[in-house]
Amino acid sequence: MKFMNAVLAMSAAAAVSMVFAPAMAQTYPERNITMVIPFSAGGPTDTVGRLVAESMSKDLGQQIIVENVGGAGGTLGAGRVAQADPDGYTILLHHIGMATSATLYRKLAYDTLNAFEYVGLVTDVPMTIVARKDFEPADLKSLVEYVKANKDTVTVANAGIGAASHLCGMMFMSAVETPLTTVPYKGTGPAMTDLLGGQVDIMCDQTTNTTKQIQGGTIKAYAVTSPARLDVLPDVPTAIEGGLADFQVGIWHGVYAPKGTPAEAIERLSKSLQVALKDPNVIARFAELGTVPSPESDATPAALKAKLESEIARWKTVIEAAGQYAD
Repeated sequence: MKFMNAVLAMSAAAAVSMVFAPAMAQTYPERNITMVIPFSAGGPTDTVGRLVAESMSKDLGQQIIVENVGGAGGTLGAGRVAQADPDGYTILLHHIGMATSATLYRKLAYDTLNAFEYVGLVTDVPMTIVARKDFEPADLKSLVEYVKANKDTVTVANAGIGAASHLCGMMFMSAVETPLTTVPYKGTGPAMTDLLGGQVDIMCDQTTNTTKQIQGGTIKAYAVTSPARLDVLPDVPTAIEGGLADFQVGIWHGVYAPKGTPAEAIERLSKSLQVALKDPNVIARFAELGTVPSPESDATPAALKAKLESEIARWKTVIEAAGQYAD
């Protein structure tokens, strides 16, 4: 009899669990969510993050509040999320720097691959090779010839160690096999300001930061790093067209949560991300920035994890070859 009572009790508990587990999943989220963006407000990643956060907020029924935690190439913000309570109410939107920091920073406070849960990919933003508007070279081929002949005087701006512009700049120097003088800034804004003012010569940065300047004629565009020309910049050739056959780089973005975040919260966030990436407003705004939302098949935990793993391996080779580290 005691055995039968125990069995009945366990069965009842299991039934209750089955009834309430879905209900618990349906109640998330019950309050505002914080989205940490590990770069300054107004930058290209911040722009992408705020568009996605606004649309996800509508779907989730709770506000996603963006918090900019810049510094150390995005590692301060990522570290903040890695140490946050794994309750589904703190998430991270980061770009390719999530992968490159694993090599750039040899003493990270977190294990990149194992400190987070994965929500999904957001977008893959093309890069542009640009220069001050009065820079002498007329096209990409002549630019490559010019920097090789003037490597001691040409300056390359970037938004700081680990920023997208820094990574793209490293790849450009690797592609042309010519080291150049890099000028790091504390953010994309100051770097672009000095490029506009002619204080630096060239920069390689995301279309989210350069498209309007290119369209306005305030900077000179040499190439986009996508496989094909962009609808938003139809007159700008690809790097491949300009002679850099292997120069393709995109700054992909993904959403993460602290390790141990409940599976039902990750699933809800991933589904909400997929809804946001089909939002006509997000699609239209992304198009204005020269990019497109990730397809639904990529806005998943599995796709983001696979992307991060492959990109860590890819950039490890580039960074070690350049010998540039952040610590």
